[in-house]
Order: sequence, then structure tokens, then C-alpha cells
Amino acid sequence: MIRTFTLACLCAALCACSKPATDSTDTDTARRVVTFSPHLAEIMFAVGAGEQLVGVSAWSDYPRAVLELPEIGDAFSIDQEQLSLLQPDLLLVWESGMPAHTVDDLRKRGYRVVAIRTRNLDDVANAVIRVGLLTGQRETADAVASQFTAELDALRASYVDADPIDVFFQISARPLYTVNREHFISEIITLCGGRNIFDDLAEFAPSVSAEAVLDRDPEVMLAAANAGDEAFVEWARWPGLAADRYSNYYLLPETIGRGTPRLAMAARSACVALDQSRTNRAANQ
Repeated sequence: MIRTFTLACLCAALCACSKPATDSTDTDTARRVVTFSPHLAEIMFAVGAGEQLVGVSAWSDYPRAVLELPEIGDAFSIDQEQLSLLQPDLLLVWESGMPAHTVDDLRKRGYRVVAIRTRNLDDVANAVIRVGLLTGQRETADAVASQFTAELDALRASYVDADPIDVFFQISARPLYTVNREHFISEIITLCGGRNIFDDLAEFAPSVSAEAVLDRDPEVMLAAANAGDEAFVEWARWPGLAADRYSNYYLLPETIGRGTPRLAMAARSACVALDQSRTNRAANQ
């Protein structure tokens, strides 16, 4: 089964080129909300609006309370009958993860739809504030967004003088996907003093070849924990690879792929991994 993180990144790659539809206004406080991405359901709870959430998309799993809510499908397949029964007054969709034609169809059916952008770290903070505004939870949302930003700023300051180290982030092994500089994962790598070896690619979540990875010779390989213990096993075929020479393979918390305030925790884990990578590099040079 495709896990949430991998699916989300691949959805982003497929949908990022779609022209986003125009948002509805933020003036009316929503009382019955349906979210079309797991991270949007999580943000609802983060801003204190969990009781206003009446339906969620497939693979929504945090916090545990979302497991009790009705599922309405996903960005590509919506149970319209279930959605109608929930009588939502607001649909929250992920700007990079839902095709524009699907958003347009929902609006034509009379739903109030707001697209939330979470491509980079600033977007995540702004998404928290936006959801707070839409749900009448602005005070809580402002506090959550401020704490999130402060935690990332503190990490950035701690690693501003860290020795640079080249990093490959692996979304999935087959096919092989990674992230470019616009993705919040790449920003996290940068604030920890790393260099995303594919930050120059145009696509948000590009497909790359093993040969391209070998050519850029990363000193560290990272992946989300849901990639499993075998995530990096195929790279052992190339013992000359810098990451292999230094034994720098790390699985990060699954939250590294979810645009919510818990990204700050994942960022701390990424920085710890890069610190250990520098130590391993120094010991093997």
C-alpha cells in the first residue's frame, strides 16, 4: 500500500502544474468543515477547531480523533453522496494536491472551497493562520504559527555556521523521487546546514535516475520513516558513494512530509542526523 507521505508528494508532483482556482472569502466562520488532505485535518486540530471538522480524506490519521470521522475519498475520487450528507459549509483543499478541475467541480456543486498552500515553511505558518481565521480560531492559530516559526528560526540560527554537507532526500525508491528547492523538506535541509543535491530541478517533486544521484554523490541520504528499513538497501550496490563510505543513511519521522506545525519536530531530527553525518564524514576521511 502506498503510504501517506509518498502519495502526498506524488500528488503534489502531478497537481502542481494545475492552475489553482480562485478562493472563496474568509469572512464567514465555518462550523462544518471537510478536509481533503491529512495535513489539513491535522491543522484543524492544531488551531483548536477539531470539533468543527465533520469529514476527512483518506489516510487522515492524526490526531487519533480523525479516525472516528467519516471519510469522503481523496483528491481524485470523492464520495459525493457522503459529502452531501455531511452538509459542510467549508471544504479545505490542498492547493498542490488536488486537480483544479476537481476544485472547480466542487464549486459548481455549490460548496464553499478554500485552497490552502503548503509548499514551503512560510506557507505552513500562513496555512495555520488562514485555517484559524476561517474557523474563528485566530488567536490560537496565531500562537501556534508563532511558536512554529520561532522553533525553526532557533534551529536556523544554531546551524548558520555548520559545515556544509550534500544531501539526497528520497521520497520513494521505485520509482525514485526527490524534492527541489521549493519544497519545505529542502528548506529544512538548508536550515540544518545541508545542501539538497537536486535543489536546481524545476519540478516540485521530480523523478530522478540512480545515475543522476551517483553523479552528484551525496554525503547523506535521508528518507521518511514510512519508507521502511529497506529504504536504502539498493544503494549498497555502489560502495564508492560518499553516503555509503560514511554510513550516512537516516530515516526521519514521517512528519517530515506533512505540512503542519509538527514539521518543527521533524526539522530537529533532520539537524541531528546531519550533525551525526558530519561526525561520520570526519571519521572516514
